[in-house]
Amino acid sequence: MDTDFLDWALADFSGYVAADELYDGPFCMLSAVDNRRYKRLLYDVVDHDPTHDDIRTFLGRLKTALSARALTLLGVTTDGSALYPEPLREVFGQVRHQICQFHIVAEVVKAVVERWPAPARPWQPNSPNWAKGARAHQQPSRRPARKSGSPRTAPRCSPIGICLSSVT
Repeated sequence: MDTDFLDWALADFSGYVAADELYDGPFCMLSAVDNRRYKRLLYDVVDHDPTHDDIRTFLGRLKTALSARALTLLGVTTDGSALYPEPLREVFGQVRHQICQFHIVAEVVKAVVERWPAPARPWQPNSPNWAKGARAHQQPSRRPARKSGSPRTAPRCSPIGICLSSVT
């Protein structure tokens, strides 16, 4: 990248970086963004799935850019990919490494959906409960009405222990 751009991007560097990869067909873009200022610091495009060597080289470029400006990296956020921990330790030593909250939540949701039986997923388009068109608000509820004074059932829990008592 152009040194003028790096000077601008790193002028108010927060010390925290988000590193990620974006796949597009046979290509992969590696990206490092200031995680507090939202400025792209570096990127690289490779024509294959990235390896530890690619990540190590990319992080080495980041370290060189920071060192040239006497800046310190305080922490790195990644998507939890196995690509990052080893190269991060090799290039930056004991820098703090955390996994992005969005990616953690996405994995939890994916695990719940995979474990949830298919007929119980009312949001699927082929489900009888799926609301279609403008008549969606007119469809009757498939759940029987609770009789007045009847006790509520105990909370239901999913196979992974998440309470579903408020889910209908």
